[in-house]
Amino acid sequence: VQLQASGGGLVQAGGSLRLSCVASGRAFNSEAMGWFRQAPGKEREFVAGISAWSTGDTYYADSVKGRFAISRDNAENTVYLQMNSLKPEDTAVYYCAAALGVTRDANDYRPWGQGTQVTVSS
Repeated sequence: VQLQASGGGLVQAGGSLRLSCVASGRAFNSEAMGWFRQAPGKEREFVAGISAWSTGDTYYADSVKGRFAISRDNAENTVYLQMNSLKPEDTAVYYCAAALGVTRDANDYRPWGQGTQVTVSS
């Protein structure tokens, strides 16, 4: 599967953005999907994940719980990340990735999308 992320941009603190990740190639439905982010000088970190098929079990990092929501549209081969109440510390490049199951370990995910920049100004 190939992944194409989009939707990043510059937003003020308290604002919202919705990221999209479109998958092409093999069966999207059977892939768990995750969003990760990487800020300059920091390691890539787990943000949110959603299980495969229509089960749709979701998982979040504590830092985004209650503000971000991950969802998937299997008919459109797309996974979304709705980001609300954004904070300057959310500034990072956001990546989507596929895995056999949702984990918080970036090493379990392959392939990765190209990333989309999110910048939150104070």
